[in-house]
Amino acid sequence: MESIYSESFNAKSTAKAVDLDHRRKINFNISKYNAVVPKGKMQFTNLPRVKELAKNKKWEAIEHLDLYLTQFEDQITKRGAKVFWAEDSEQALNFIGDICKEKSCKSIVKSKSMVTEEIHLNGYLESIGVESVETDLGEYIQQMDGEAPYHIVTPAMHKSKEDVAKLFAAHLGTDINLTPEELTLVARKNLREKYTQAEIGVTGANFILSDIGGIALTENEGNARLSAAWPKTHIVIVGIEKVIPSITDLGLFWPLLATFGTGQQVTVYNSIITGPKQEGETDGPEEMYVILLDNGRTELLANAKSREALYCIRCGACLNACPVYKNIGGHAYDTTYSGPIGSVITPHLRGMHDYHHLSDASSLCGNCTEVCPVKINLHELLLENRREAVVAGESTYAEKFAWKMWKQASLSRMIMNQGNATIKNWVINKMFKGWSNQRAPLEFPKKTFNQLYKESQIRK
Repeated sequence: MESIYSESFNAKSTAKAVDLDHRRKINFNISKYNAVVPKGKMQFTNLPRVKELAKNKKWEAIEHLDLYLTQFEDQITKRGAKVFWAEDSEQALNFIGDICKEKSCKSIVKSKSMVTEEIHLNGYLESIGVESVETDLGEYIQQMDGEAPYHIVTPAMHKSKEDVAKLFAAHLGTDINLTPEELTLVARKNLREKYTQAEIGVTGANFILSDIGGIALTENEGNARLSAAWPKTHIVIVGIEKVIPSITDLGLFWPLLATFGTGQQVTVYNSIITGPKQEGETDGPEEMYVILLDNGRTELLANAKSREALYCIRCGACLNACPVYKNIGGHAYDTTYSGPIGSVITPHLRGMHDYHHLSDASSLCGNCTEVCPVKINLHELLLENRREAVVAGESTYAEKFAWKMWKQASLSRMIMNQGNATIKNWVINKMFKGWSNQRAPLEFPKKTFNQLYKESQIRK
């Protein structure tokens, strides 16, 4: 039986695929990304070698995840930070709720973090009476519009500058003719006031540094630094897969993430945080908490074939390269992580029954694998998900019957040669409506290769 998530995906993707205005906006924004990435890549003299090194580092980290995470905990707790291990979203939210209660927190400032979207932090904070303010400009725009992030790196990619101007005019009373620079200054002014009022700052982490017990943040706006340093309490929420062995590995990963994320050689602000304010220091939070989130990641870790999906550094390159994503957009997926990487990991994080349909939403062109900076075999993992879904009994009777008939026909050269193109076209495009509903019709050749080959031999 088709899940409600599959039905929603089919409905939303069908609508977006014919929305030409939507396609124009995201293709425009992705074209700007495509124009600058080659410039970022020029900093690497041997990019294939760099990508291979990055994959090997992530392999080392994930294969010894328990050791590196405990080393991180030992190091950062020595400097006064408190580490919580959250098995799922509920535990993570309960930890945060307890901290908010203890601090009598009324408002939180929050930097861009996909893992907080994953656990639906903003909704939870609202339910307990705590204001949560997104401080990344793209996230600020999306929160104002009541929408989830559209893209892993560029939350408001689907909005034009005119869309943003209309949104600010409706919610903040600004002039609808303001330029992007002027709109940015309006957001900056409003957010600066929020930093001074907030009792708690929340950030994610781009990387967990095992050897020194630190978290690494990379950004372009400075909002993560302000969220981490200005409020008296700093909470870090990070997936356990973000660990890398050493601080020295940042010389590899920061430029890779910048290049494949935004086309830069390195982002504007890069921070390493190793605990709360120490004795004699004047800046920084008085208390720091780190929540290490599992939330299905160890299930993926236990899967020997799909484990490499945990190497992902969340650059978003596979989304920008994916022809499916560029046609249906991020919101059609109804998941925190969209595009190829989301289609790979979501069935493992949130259940194969509800989300195996995402692995079917791929052309298997391999472009996602080609652009991945840590060489994750994304298109092969999508096929592996399809196999696991079949093994788990997620196939419909119609699908099983269709493949059984296809197998029987494929094993018989006589049957393959007998059916003419008109009959074959009718069987696929009319009888199996699931194919033609979501795809262009197939057109079989009038003669099979076998028939053409035999005819060529006769002519000889």
